[in-house]
Amino acid sequence: NLRPGAEQKVVFITARVHPGETPSSFVCQGIIDFLVSHHPIAKVLRDHLVFKIAPMLNPDGVYLGNYRCSLMGFDLNRHWANPSPWAHPTLHGVKELIIDMYNNPKINLEFYIDIHGHSTMMNGFMYGNIFEDEERFQRQAVFPKLLCQNAEDFSYSSTSFNRDAVKAGTGRRFLGGLLNDTSYCYTLEVSFYSYILGGTAAAVPYTEEAYMKLGRNVARTFLDYYRLNSLVEGPLAPTPKTR
Repeated sequence: NLRPGAEQKVVFITARVHPGETPSSFVCQGIIDFLVSHHPIAKVLRDHLVFKIAPMLNPDGVYLGNYRCSLMGFDLNRHWANPSPWAHPTLHGVKELIIDMYNNPKINLEFYIDIHGHSTMMNGFMYGNIFEDEERFQRQAVFPKLLCQNAEDFSYSSTSFNRDAVKAGTGRRFLGGLLNDTSYCYTLEVSFYSYILGGTAAAVPYTEEAYMKLGRNVARTFLDYYRLNSLVEGPLAPTPKTR
């Protein structure tokens, strides 16, 4: 439903850069399934946004059963600054695509989200970047706050914003420094094990369906975000909540 000559607002999503982090694939599958569904919210999102999704950045590592590295033994999520077309081909290709879009005046790359699994923490949560511009820093917190309202397993209190030197080569850090101040870059983490429901101390074990539900809730949160920013105008017909 793209209009010829109109500016494209792009959401770029990647997953499975670390092959052992299988939850990221289920979350990504939930996002994809929702976006191509007949759900009214999905139709509105397709009418207004372009979603680019690379669901597996490390296919050789996944095939081999590696936990963190590629076939060549590289942690791909530390090589975004200067990926080699020979040693890090998937990363090189995705980065080239992102830079081409960034340099296209008809494309506004507004979100980059890289999905991971986390082996020690509970719930879903996000990592974001730190900026000297206080207003930009505050705007960056809007999406995870909205996601926290939509997803019972997402924790805003576990979400953090940092610029640790050890993470400088990650997609979130590199693209956060490359893209302009209307773009927001996040790492979405989700626990390998369980989530804690608000107001309780009970740990609920994650299932494949629960991971995919988090993905669906990530997708529908874009509607809430763009309603706040007046991209989507007018009320929608009542629709059942994804939760």
